[in-house]
Amino acid sequence: MKSVRFNFLMNFILTASGLVFPLITHPYVTRVLGPEGIGQADFASSVVSYFIMLTMLGVPTYGIRACAQVRDDKEKLSQTVQELMILNGGMALVCYGLLAASMLLVGRFQSVRELIWISSAGIVLNALGVNWFYSAIEEYAYITVRSLIFKVLSVVIMFLFVRSTDDVAWYSLVILTASFGSYVLNFIRLRKYITFRRFPRYRILPHLKVSLVFFAMAVATTVYTNLDVVMLGFMRGDAEVGYYDTAVRVKGILVSLVTSLGAVLLPRLSYYVQKGDRAEFASILRKAVRFVLFAAVPLTVFFILCARESVLVLSGDKFLPSVRAMQYIMPTVLLIGLTNILGIQIMVPMGREKQVTLSVTVGGAVDLVLNALLIPVLGAAGAALGTLAAEFSVLIAQLLLGR
Repeated sequence: MKSVRFNFLMNFILTASGLVFPLITHPYVTRVLGPEGIGQADFASSVVSYFIMLTMLGVPTYGIRACAQVRDDKEKLSQTVQELMILNGGMALVCYGLLAASMLLVGRFQSVRELIWISSAGIVLNALGVNWFYSAIEEYAYITVRSLIFKVLSVVIMFLFVRSTDDVAWYSLVILTASFGSYVLNFIRLRKYITFRRFPRYRILPHLKVSLVFFAMAVATTVYTNLDVVMLGFMRGDAEVGYYDTAVRVKGILVSLVTSLGAVLLPRLSYYVQKGDRAEFASILRKAVRFVLFAAVPLTVFFILCARESVLVLSGDKFLPSVRAMQYIMPTVLLIGLTNILGIQIMVPMGREKQVTLSVTVGGAVDLVLNALLIPVLGAAGAALGTLAAEFSVLIAQLLLGR
């Protein structure tokens, strides 16, 4: 196994690139497409994210734990990967049928149907891309290099083809390429690690039972990470979604930085739990807590105090309505850093995913109610307040459930 320090370094480089590339592209694209264009692309991407979530059925988290626990046995590892791919492939077919039906039934989707169909390629790419497998075997150097290549490719596409307000479709393609394009390489490279020979018997149902718990967790999490965008789109229009996108995009980058260490710990912690090595388990977690506090507190304070300047630099004066939303949502960087450790790094490796799901469900319920109350009055700022309250409620729930 590679050292945790090396894995963290690779993942931190990947995460840092997630900060650098938006600094290059976001000021350009916001000025070219404006709030409405950005809002349309973000709305379409958020809609498709629900179908991607249903396709994956909790496997992105469950698959890391399941594969990490059998990583030393190639036969068991190969069978596990094949079973999870069969599960995701079947769900992808179901989700495309559901997406086609929703396009006919939901009038709001008609105005962005081209963008939704472009974004829907993410359904297939996620099902085939098995990104969770490469995390499970701790191939973070490959993940980082591969992702950097496709980020560069997406930037090239953006500057070549996103030239006016009519190029929103190209922008959606850029988002797709940056997020999921590298999953094609994942699938091609898979034969290096596992065999694709047919096994006498595939046990899909045991995986389904456990992954459904992780799916419930993903559903609840998506409620307060994507539903606010969808509700804004329905209740306040594309421009308000565009304002909110600036605040959420900055928050997302910072959260990725703060949780960059935690992202590499799940497979290692799952491995230690399987081996019964509690001393190493506890030692790594102490380092993770110190890192989150060291990184999250100054970032949160800085972007609250300098929200106006940040919006002007990143998006221009047309996006000044984003300032309040950014200030309200910034404390979630610290909250998510802490709940990532409590939930994903402690409870999940120990098989306590049901408690994590319950805590996230509490947060989703809080977010749904507050969005309904605050978005009509405050718009993007109301969605940010709902997200802040949701993340705080998740932290309290995990502290109580994890005592």
